[in-house]
Amino acid sequence: MAEHESLEFGKADFVLMDNVCMEDFMANLKLRFEKGRIYSYIGEVVVSVNPYRAMNIYGRDAVEQYRNRELYERPPHLFAIADAAYKAMKRRNKDTCIVISGESGAGKTEASKYIMQYIAAITNPNQRAEVERVKNMLLKSNCVLEAFGNAKTNRNDNSSRFGKYMDINFDFKGDPIGGHISNYLLEKVRGPYAQGPSCSGLLRGGPESLLRSLHIQKDPKAYAYIKVGGQVKSSINDGADFKAVADAMKVIGFTSEETLTAYKILATTLHLGNLTFGVDGDVILIQNPKVVSVIGELLSTPEDNVEKALLFRTVATGRDVIDKQHTAQEAGYGRDALAKAMYERLFCWIVGRINDVIEVKNYDARVHGKNTVIGVLDIYGFEIFQNNSFEQFCINYCNEKLQQLFIQLVLKQEQEEYQREGIPWKHIDYFNNQIIVDLVEQQHKGIFSVLDEACMNVGKVTDEVFLQGLNGKLAKHVHYTSRKVGRNRNLLEISYFTETGPYSVVGFIDKNKDTLFQDFKRLLYNSSNPVFKAMWPEGKLRITEVTKRPLTAATLFKNSMISLVENLACKEPYYVRCIKPNDVKSPLLFEQERCRHQVEYLGLLENVRVRRAGFAYRQTYPRFLQRYKMISEFTWPNHDLPSDREAVKRLLQGCGFDHDVAYGKTKVFVRTPRTLFSLEAQRADMLQRIVLFLQKVWRGTLARTRCRRMRAGLVILRAYRRYKVKSYVREVNRRFRNVRTMKDHGRSVKWPAPPKVLRRFEELLKNIHSRWWAWTLIKVLSPEEVLQVRAKVASLEALKGQRADLGLQRAWEGNYLKRDSPDTASSLALVSGELQRKDKFMRVLFSCNVRKINHFHKVEDRALLITDRHLYKMDPQKQYKPMKSIPLYNVRRHCLSTSTCYIYGFKNGD
Repeated sequence: MAEHESLEFGKADFVLMDNVCMEDFMANLKLRFEKGRIYSYIGEVVVSVNPYRAMNIYGRDAVEQYRNRELYERPPHLFAIADAAYKAMKRRNKDTCIVISGESGAGKTEASKYIMQYIAAITNPNQRAEVERVKNMLLKSNCVLEAFGNAKTNRNDNSSRFGKYMDINFDFKGDPIGGHISNYLLEKVRGPYAQGPSCSGLLRGGPESLLRSLHIQKDPKAYAYIKVGGQVKSSINDGADFKAVADAMKVIGFTSEETLTAYKILATTLHLGNLTFGVDGDVILIQNPKVVSVIGELLSTPEDNVEKALLFRTVATGRDVIDKQHTAQEAGYGRDALAKAMYERLFCWIVGRINDVIEVKNYDARVHGKNTVIGVLDIYGFEIFQNNSFEQFCINYCNEKLQQLFIQLVLKQEQEEYQREGIPWKHIDYFNNQIIVDLVEQQHKGIFSVLDEACMNVGKVTDEVFLQGLNGKLAKHVHYTSRKVGRNRNLLEISYFTETGPYSVVGFIDKNKDTLFQDFKRLLYNSSNPVFKAMWPEGKLRITEVTKRPLTAATLFKNSMISLVENLACKEPYYVRCIKPNDVKSPLLFEQERCRHQVEYLGLLENVRVRRAGFAYRQTYPRFLQRYKMISEFTWPNHDLPSDREAVKRLLQGCGFDHDVAYGKTKVFVRTPRTLFSLEAQRADMLQRIVLFLQKVWRGTLARTRCRRMRAGLVILRAYRRYKVKSYVREVNRRFRNVRTMKDHGRSVKWPAPPKVLRRFEELLKNIHSRWWAWTLIKVLSPEEVLQVRAKVASLEALKGQRADLGLQRAWEGNYLKRDSPDTASSLALVSGELQRKDKFMRVLFSCNVRKINHFHKVEDRALLITDRHLYKMDPQKQYKPMKSIPLYNVRRHCLSTSTCYIYGFKNGD
């Protein structure tokens, strides 16, 4: 069903196998692994094979390929299941969870990290700062939890020694707003003994100054706890990891004092492992007291108090309190119990601090909308070793519990729902491991109950007594046996679906009691370091106040598993089944039997059979109709058929999918995902048309609204313009009403300011008024005055402002020599009369005194006489004797100023 993959890579979905058998399943799984295709589908379950190498399939381009795509639209990938869970949460407003299961080394932790990275990459498109902060916190928390909760083993470089369930909270827009982390059964024995990234990273990656302050050295062989398992070859760079963890803790919000306290606890566990006890007569002694001094410094508590807590135990007998000295064996047990408890408290404190930072605060669903959740479960895998302890017993019980959930949700519920809906179903037999779960957790009869009873018995109870109690109650159980191996080794055995798991009962009683002497709790509570005080609040009780027996480790773990399963059961689950191809971490080796065992235990073949016999998708009729009704004309926008069932049937018949569906009582069942994908494609196409139609209608509404507003605005504008025009005209009429009777005929009247639209009109009015004013003045003049006025106007136009005084305020005489020189008027009259008789001119046009400037800048007085025929130059000093006579037709230009006259046209440069 997965698209875009050639058959040379095998079947991308195991449901498409020709024959549903183990041989074909394993052959297809091996082919895909060898071709570099590490992911496959079983319906909606992702099968992941650890490639043991870096693969370039998780970058930004891969994120975009799977973003907002249907599950079967792209080749199988973790991103596809993560996107499906996210879309289900966002579209249907439903809580979802992704359950990642498989044995140690199968790649569960890496899968959970890639899922987290994908969710972080596709959310917060608007880059809101608060959402980015939350995403960064969620991603950084993985780094810190792995450092303190994982360990290097011969089988896995980064083996989870704890179970982690993270709820990621989303707001109504689908952006992460917080989260919460739950941890399950940290293997405390792995804390001080295992080569975890925290201890090895501190030793190999910590700066010299820090190591000196903690009194530790870089060589892991110097510490008894971490040299027990030998040196494990690893591809992990401890130095780089140490810096990454330190940076992540700083980003999350750990203060420098808190981070240093975490390092002090790690160093204390290492120093505790080096403590040795000896006996001097009846007195027990610490053989290396300098280590006690170092521990006291690291724990911020007096050295004497540390030594007393290690060597003595305070016991209350009635009202009396006595100090009971340990034996060397008891002292060693107390030392190891303290190291394990400190490591566990450190890890739980780190989880609590991270939760304080990432948990949703001040969220009101009534204001912000519904808060939806995606849960990611990454928990230790089912394993059977040659030697199996109490912790491995709990781990395998956890996996049985989760497998039971998988059976209920994927297999059993599948069949029950078909029967409930009246859909024909071919029954499939499968192993129901509820009997295994009951064997462990059943009240009064289960292994946990028998173990708790043994721990509560008065007197010395040994592991052998516990095993006898099991034999007495469970001897007839078909999945339980017990046997003795050697002289001192007793085993209880549980027959699982695929194999029998033997567990050594040695240590079951002590580990279940999880006893830590109260003296150690008071020692750490009374530390001057506030972090220790917060980690050990029960230390404030006095010895006489400690009366209530704490819950056993088995009961606490069982309760947490029941709570986890209930939490997962109320969400829509998605599954990632991880497979480990080999035990030597090779990217090329596919061990057939090793993988076959995991396929059998995970129930993958049964899952294929259910998917082949059943239907890939089902939905209630109203919700199916609500999602796809736009595809058919009979159901859009609302149908008038008798029921939703009939409407769905008509819709699918119209699409041609009636052969690939079944109609139940309340739900429609779609057999193949391809049909569902086709429905989604048609829906997407119709949604685009609907959106375009709605856009068209809405844009038309907006356009009509804008048009009405524009028309209303235009009406208002026109009315306002009319008002302004009328106001202006009335004001002009008022100011110029009496202009006829005014002395200046309105020249002094100030014009009102016109509106912008009437500025041109104002110019025309002013022009009209000016013409009327001129006409009013001219109409009372005589004909001679009219001629003079016209001459002045012509002169004014001709000179265009080049002459300052045109004599406009006086009458123009023309013959100025006669007016300005009355003493010589008789001489001028005789000369002009003589010239008139000689040249026959009719009248004198102009005469005046001028100054002549020759080429040598010599100035001489002259007189100028212009008649209607000639221009005469005269000498005023000689009775206006004519010096030169020029016909007017020879004069090209005549220029005058207040002091100079220029005549162009004289010959010889005169």
